[in-house]
Amino acid sequence: MNNNKALDLKIAAFTGTAVIAWVLIYGNLEPMADFVLHGIGLTRTTHFGEALHFFIYEVPKVLMLLTAVVFVMGVVHTFISAERTRAMLSGRRVGVGNAMAATLGIVTPFCSCSAVPLFIGFLQAGVPLGVTFSFLISAPMVNEVALALLFGMFGWKVALLYLSMGLLVAIVAGMVIGKLRLERFLEEWVQQLQNSAVSSEFSAEAVSWPERIREGLRHVKEIVGKVWLFIVLGVGLGAGIHGYVPQNFMASLMGNRVWWSVPAAVLIGVPMYSNAAGIIPIVQALLGKGAALGTVLAFMMSVIALSAPEMLILRKVLRPQLIAVFAGVVATGIMLVGFVFNAIF
Repeated sequence: MNNNKALDLKIAAFTGTAVIAWVLIYGNLEPMADFVLHGIGLTRTTHFGEALHFFIYEVPKVLMLLTAVVFVMGVVHTFISAERTRAMLSGRRVGVGNAMAATLGIVTPFCSCSAVPLFIGFLQAGVPLGVTFSFLISAPMVNEVALALLFGMFGWKVALLYLSMGLLVAIVAGMVIGKLRLERFLEEWVQQLQNSAVSSEFSAEAVSWPERIREGLRHVKEIVGKVWLFIVLGVGLGAGIHGYVPQNFMASLMGNRVWWSVPAAVLIGVPMYSNAAGIIPIVQALLGKGAALGTVLAFMMSVIALSAPEMLILRKVLRPQLIAVFAGVVATGIMLVGFVFNAIF
């Protein structure tokens, strides 16, 4: 008994120390990236320096988010069964769970790659696939930074229309993917994760906190161990593209209101990777050079909600068929937003 108490105290002390360290490190990632860049004699004024800074900052940020979310979901798994979680987000009517997940995504300030950890956590908790996609789409695409930018530049009507259209895209795309019942195109280890309940040795009523913490750590070891390399590769690709954005070429292409400018903007945006804050300077430059509002918004939404690095990270979780469906449905919704804005403004 004494040995068990001593072990419990050690686990509690380790967890508390880890949480404090996580908060301190996460809150100082950008200064640390600045310090590393300065230490090797580079500045962000060069393409390579900007790309390297992006990589140094984003890799630990995404990995830390993934670790935190998976740990928390592992602990939550000991309280709530997959069935209860699924019922809570699915709702009694079609689309209610999608709306709840999409709304949660709006108030979650994550870029596309940073939203992937929560996407995995939702699957881990047994949330339906279509609902998880509603979150994955809305989290990066509709956020307070983009809304503030649009409000400041064009007023509340444009910002409200963007919010409504983005939310609609996330909900409808998630519902379409859910209706197609594509769970078979999840990777096998994710299917097992989604269909599993808490480990068999656990009963929600009789589990101590040290046991819950151990369960959370077990989930971190299993899941982070499977996806960390894909995250590094995905962010690395995004960092390389992030430092070399051809603004003048894109502005000349998006300045015309011909019908193909919106699909072209989406195709150009997909290989790139940035969050809303990172893409704002490019958006402002494009609009300042006469690019059409709807075309620029379609470009912005494709960069932050449908990026190639995100697809690379998702490849560890989803099979190519499901990635293709996801990309096609979201791209269609984004183009609809672009066409609507170009028609109205």
